[in-house]
Amino acid sequence: MRASVLFEQGKPLHTEELDLEPPRAGEVTVRMTASGVCHSCLHAADGSWAGVPVPIVLGDEGAGVVEAVGPGTQSLQEGDHVILSWAPTCGRCHFCVIGRPNLCERRQPGRGVLPDGTTRMSLRGQPVYHYGHVATYASRTVVAESCAIAIDKRMPLDRAALIGCSVMTGVGAVINTAAVPAGASMAVFGAGGIGLNVVQGGDMVAAHPIIAVDVKTARLDHARALGATHGVDASAEDPVAAIKAITRRGVDFSFVAVGDTRAVAQACDALSPGGTCVLIGVPATGATVPLDVRPLVTGERVIRGCSYGGARTREDLPKLAELYLAGRLRIDELITHRYGLDDANEAFRALAAGELGRGLIVF
Repeated sequence: MRASVLFEQGKPLHTEELDLEPPRAGEVTVRMTASGVCHSCLHAADGSWAGVPVPIVLGDEGAGVVEAVGPGTQSLQEGDHVILSWAPTCGRCHFCVIGRPNLCERRQPGRGVLPDGTTRMSLRGQPVYHYGHVATYASRTVVAESCAIAIDKRMPLDRAALIGCSVMTGVGAVINTAAVPAGASMAVFGAGGIGLNVVQGGDMVAAHPIIAVDVKTARLDHARALGATHGVDASAEDPVAAIKAITRRGVDFSFVAVGDTRAVAQACDALSPGGTCVLIGVPATGATVPLDVRPLVTGERVIRGCSYGGARTREDLPKLAELYLAGRLRIDELITHRYGLDDANEAFRALAAGELGRGLIVF
């Protein structure tokens, strides 16, 4: 199988021919159709996030067709169309049992291995790690059964790829994590791949106003096309003052969809009393945010994290595919450029430059 491999953080990716073991018990081999280009992979590649094991195949957002199933696999068969999830679930731990499988205790974030602690890819006899349990920058990959979610075969697999992370995370942050009610006001800091889906999640639940905040006007235009009622250019004006001018008292919900500590502080300052700030983007390793605690206490404001949009993957990913097929979820409009596997470095350059809503590597 061909894959784009990171051998050293801060260095370009290289396309290599890797050996791929057959699936073991409870695993499947997936022939990839497409992979999204995520900021998390960019952060892993450029060194913003420390501790990434190398060599590693990046990619945590993708879709494809099941090519082979390992012993004991119960929910999948050859030929199934699947969205890949970077969050394996065991179904038995505390968090799976209480309905929060995105926090499953079997997850091994950052280790680059499958749930059993080993890898399936190798190069010249040396192990190659899997990013996000799925390693989607590859023509084929082996994943745990719980990381391959079967969907309606009418769903175009290139569009389905984006449901695997950016759509689920953004829409889920609104619907699952924040449970935004109709008519509530929202501000979204960062109008990239995740932020655009937070915007359309707000549009789906009839939030108003939906204020997009970014430093690039093209991104603000993209956000308006997906349901934002206002756009604030944070490079030209104070976003907190602009948000309060629109809403009078601040927003009921703010979402930070970018790994920028300044945006975290601004999103908290933009809250109305009783408001909730949802943190989605992850800043560089070791980054901290100075906060004035008094307004949090006196105004009963809330800051909470959001991992994978609170995904219940077996339920939510097929549901999002159904919403797309019903015309209620827009994915085509998210895709700004398609790349081949050999163009992964160019995709990262464009992502870092703010040129992409969502880039797509197509096999």
